[in-house]
This record gives sequence, C-alpha cells and structure tokens, in this order.
Amino acid sequence: MRFVVVPQWQGSGSSRAMRLSEGAIAIQGDLPASSTTVVDVPLGAGEPLGTGVARFSSLRIVRDRLAEALAGSSEPAIVIGGDCGVELAAVEHVVRRDGSAPALVWLDAHPDLGAVDGARPRAFGGTVARAILGDGADGLTADPPLPAQHLVLAGVRSIDDDERELIEEQGIRTIPVQELGGGALAEAVAATGARSVYVHIDLDVLDPGVLASVADPQPFGVGLAELVAELRALVTRFPLAGAGIAMFSPEGPDSAGEDLPTILRVLSALTAA
Repeated sequence: MRFVVVPQWQGSGSSRAMRLSEGAIAIQGDLPASSTTVVDVPLGAGEPLGTGVARFSSLRIVRDRLAEALAGSSEPAIVIGGDCGVELAAVEHVVRRDGSAPALVWLDAHPDLGAVDGARPRAFGGTVARAILGDGADGLTADPPLPAQHLVLAGVRSIDDDERELIEEQGIRTIPVQELGGGALAEAVAATGARSVYVHIDLDVLDPGVLASVADPQPFGVGLAELVAELRALVTRFPLAGAGIAMFSPEGPDSAGEDLPTILRVLSALTAA
C-alpha cells in the first residue's frame, strides 16, 4: 500500500479552508516515508474562469499533478487530503487502471453531489461526487465516469435539494448512520456487482464527539467502533482498489495530536486485509 498526500484546500468552501493543508501534513507525519508521495499544491487560490467552480484554475492543476503521481503503478493508493476534491483524480485513476469501475463507498456527512452553475461559482468539494459520475465543469469531470449504480452513500445527513433530486433520480444506494456497524457496506457493495471497492472517508462522517477537527461538523454521526467494523468487513470481502481520507482541519498542533490516533485507527482498518 502506498500513500499520496495532497494538501489541497482550494476545493473547500469553509472560511477555515487553509487548515486542510495543515491537516494533511499532520497525517503525513505518521505515514511511512518510504511509501509516501506528496503532491505539490499551488499557493494561489485560483480563479473560476467562468466554469461555476470556485478556484477552478488551481484545482485543475492539482488534478493533473495527482493523476501524474498515481500513474504507472498497479499498487493501491490511499490519498490523503486536503479537501474532498482530491477524489476526482483518484477514482478516475482506478477506473482507468483496472479497466472497470469499482464500487465507490462515499462515507461523508454530505453526499457532495451538488450541481455546477456557471453563474454562481461554488466550492468543488461539494460537487466532486457528481463530477465523478460525469456531470460537472469541463476539466473537472471524470473521464470515464463512474456508473451511478456503483455509488454507495453512507452516513450522509446533510443533503441539499439538488443532491436529493439526483439521488432519487439515479436510485443511488444510501445507508443511514444507524445501519452502520454490522456489515452494511459490504452488502451494499455486493449489490452493485463491482469486483473491487474504492473507499472515500470525509472525517465529518464521524460524530463530532469522536473527532472534532473538521470544517463542517454534523451531529449524529457514526461512532469510531462502528466505522472500523464496517471497514474491516468491507476490505476482508472485497479487494481495496484505493481509498481517500479528507477534511482533517485541526486548529493547531495540540488538536491535531488529539485526533490523529482516531485517524490512524481508520487507516489501520482500511489496510487490515
């Protein structure tokens, strides 16, 4: 297993977005240096360029750099963000590498399925899952796209109207928090017919009482024991095609130190197989 650290903050809509860079670097400190690559992120925020995606120009650069860092290796990678936007290039890489789409388990308080509107730029992190399905701004849309029937939303509890409409229209599988802990993810992946799984974890899927260092904490999240149990069952049953962990937003070294053991438990569960 290899790790790719992407301290991207430009895909976040939070006023504290810069903390995401610090969070990614904090996680890097506990990863094996010999199997860890760091992707260089532009210093500038970037411009929307009429795309409907805030900071589009910088996000496009990072997408290309991450794709280059992932290319040429058949070894699964765990991508450490930064914001959730890093998942576009990561999932795209897996589909191209394997020649078939994995199931994509999206563990997140938000579905990140927002629509892009050229007249009203919005943060890419809130639209990235939709872009992975093939609907987004030119230059930040998956090619090839992931089939909607391969997407499994888990732990989502803050859903916008346009996201809910897409979920219902496409029949996207959704697993509520209260059903997690007993192997629901593995069963949902089996129902997709996919032969492997990519796991996205926005740390706000966890209850704020478990991990507080996120930009947009949402109450009534999943517990750590339940998340770990689900991940272990999932990777025991299906090959891990890749994974991503995003949205660690510590206020400083002390808060990072308090939450890193929780993140390391999640990483351990992902690599348990």
